Amino acid sequence: MSTARQYELVYIVTPEATEQEIADLHTQIEQIVERFGGVFDKTENWGRKRFAYDIGKHREGTYVVETITGSGELMKEIDRRLRVLDQVIRHLVVRVDAELRVAQRTTDARKAFVGRRRVARGLPAERQPGEGKGDGDNDGLDDMDGVGGQR
Repeated sequence: MSTARQYELVYIVTPEATEQEIADLHTQIEQIVERFGGVFDKTENWGRKRFAYDIGKHREGTYVVETITGSGELMKEIDRRLRVLDQVIRHLVVRVDAELRVAQRTTDARKAFVGRRRVARGLPAERQPGEGKGDGDNDGLDDMDGVGGQR
């Protein structure tokens, strides 16, 4: 019983790898995702970048970021496969759905706080079109007390 969660997979491919080899690697990962019933949300090729320090004999590599929705078993399988590939210098899998929920909750709390302040001032809860920040209504979020956790 595993639920679908959102993960971010970042892997670095050797600089000797061609675009075709990177595309083949992406296809392999895509086949694993399909086999385990997952979904590719987004794929970004960040291109070739220099490392802050040498990794083995490599000074640079091609970064690829993929956002995948699937189960924990799917990510274990992808992790297992990427470990044995010589093309992949490093890889990292991070679960991002929990962070997105926290960010959404914080955003909702901020909107509710600003709405209450606006109503207390006799304004509509939502900002109206054409209403700018320079109209004397200061509903900036920098002076919120107690919203979004303790500091």
